[in-house]
Amino acid sequence: MTRRDPNNPSSIGDEIKAHIAILGTLVGIMWLVEVVDIALGGRLNYLGIYPRNFVGLRGVLLAPFLHRDFRHLISNTIPFVVMGWFVMLRGIPEFFKVTALVTVLSGLGVWVLGASGLHIGASGVIFGYFGFLLSRAYFERSALSIALSLAVGLLYGGIIWGVLPGQFGISWEGHLFGFLGGIFAARQISKRRW
Repeated sequence: MTRRDPNNPSSIGDEIKAHIAILGTLVGIMWLVEVVDIALGGRLNYLGIYPRNFVGLRGVLLAPFLHRDFRHLISNTIPFVVMGWFVMLRGIPEFFKVTALVTVLSGLGVWVLGASGLHIGASGVIFGYFGFLLSRAYFERSALSIALSLAVGLLYGGIIWGVLPGQFGISWEGHLFGFLGGIFAARQISKRRW
């Protein structure tokens, strides 16, 4: 893998374009899926996670792309883009590793221990990014990881309460297991071991 040259503006521009393309594609898929889901009367949402149901396992990978409605999707889009970009600042391969880990760990946690019913939405991944960015500072102790942790804490620190049961219809289990998955990802990916 070639490293970006920080003194070459074109390589920085190319990297930013790649970030926009990747995040834009993922968000575009979420929005396209929601448009199709509405056209189908909400039938795609049944592809989400159903805890302890074998068929519900497919939702582990599909649930982040499924949303209850546009309001739900909008509430997930901005933090997904902001925190996803913060994760991506360390490199595109790292972004994909973190995304894969938090998606699978959040989804499996919900499938094994979640409340009965349908679980959908990208919030498990968002909480995974949140956990990753906060705990990365602890595991790595670099200036960049500390700065990103502080920025995320200031921008989104209030979401931490989402890992606790509280609001009906909100999958706090997805939030909790996403957050824990993010911590696990930070521990696995960090170069400096504690």
